Amino acid sequence: MWEKQVLLLPGPTPVPPRVLRAMGAPAINHRGPEFKELIAEITEGVKTIYRTASDVLVLTASGTGGMEAAVTNFLAPGDKALVVSIGAFGDRFKKICKTYGVEVEALDFPWGTAADPAAVAEKLKADTAGAIKAILVQHNETSTGVLNDIKAISEARGNHPALLIVDAISGLAAAELQTDEWNLDVVISGAQKAFMIPPGLAMISVNQRAWAVAEKVPNKRFYFDLLAAKESLASGQTPYTPAVSLMMGLREALRMMLAEGLPNITNRHYLYRDMVRAGVKALGLQFLADDSVASPAVTSVKTPGGYKPGDINKRMREKYNVVLAGGQGKLKDEIFRIGHLGFVQPVDLFAAFAALELVLRELELPVTPGAGVAALQRVLWERSGR
Repeated sequence: MWEKQVLLLPGPTPVPPRVLRAMGAPAINHRGPEFKELIAEITEGVKTIYRTASDVLVLTASGTGGMEAAVTNFLAPGDKALVVSIGAFGDRFKKICKTYGVEVEALDFPWGTAADPAAVAEKLKADTAGAIKAILVQHNETSTGVLNDIKAISEARGNHPALLIVDAISGLAAAELQTDEWNLDVVISGAQKAFMIPPGLAMISVNQRAWAVAEKVPNKRFYFDLLAAKESLASGQTPYTPAVSLMMGLREALRMMLAEGLPNITNRHYLYRDMVRAGVKALGLQFLADDSVASPAVTSVKTPGGYKPGDINKRMREKYNVVLAGGQGKLKDEIFRIGHLGFVQPVDLFAAFAALELVLRELELPVTPGAGVAALQRVLWERSGR
């Protein structure tokens, strides 16, 4: 019975049965015509989700591999990068840059808040010598449940020549993102989020401005050489052995996504966000992030009554088989996180909140039975037009 797990993480996310079946198909030659057709279809599908006509590459790597590729291909040792950080993954960009000798100019904001585009504009305006070669920023910060205004940050560049490199690993398809219209030079995404497949693939889009930079960057790189990946893609291949089964899963997931339609996908994620936040409020719990910057992918909830996140999450998992996430970094002992992206349905959220109410009562916290579930139902009912 416990195979029916309710997985509500900000990644990895539940995998649809038809995607699992696609991943179980017989092996194919990754240097043959079947793979050429496979990579062509997934490349075009990912471009549609990205809303870009630029090149998109599919890497066999985690999302962090995509972040590292973005640093090593577009920044050289001694270059300066403006790293805009609102949480743990912004700090990860700093660590990757420092590993490769990139000078970091940090623009940090309190965890639980969004980046201020005006502050980005001010930093770039002060950079009269054009020393800043790239701006690195998260679209959606999963450690805090905050969504950045990437369109406004792009506009804040003005005429500054710095590349805009966006980590959209958890935000793409869950929230609005328009790569070409917003003039985003490099965008990274990951398979285990809204794309609904297991971890192991990273996607990265590169426009012509970014390619011109990559051709001049003197970094030594091998596995994450995007110019080599681009060259291989032209012949329907990858430079090195790809995760073929994951790509088969991605093809099936993209077919599902394109059939649903990108506007419907993002609307669904915003609906789930609003349902979850209504449920949290009904239970008298507090959020880390304000409604105005709340993520449609994950909601961060402050742990109540002096308890730690593990006190809630352990009971949720062991007694009710509902899996939530804990906090990260400085928030490790302060929040638990409810993921609501990818292959999630309203009934999953109903089940999670029913279990959460029981757990909170077990911890002797004041909870009205059914209040959270009822709040979710009201939002769903109202938004369904009934």
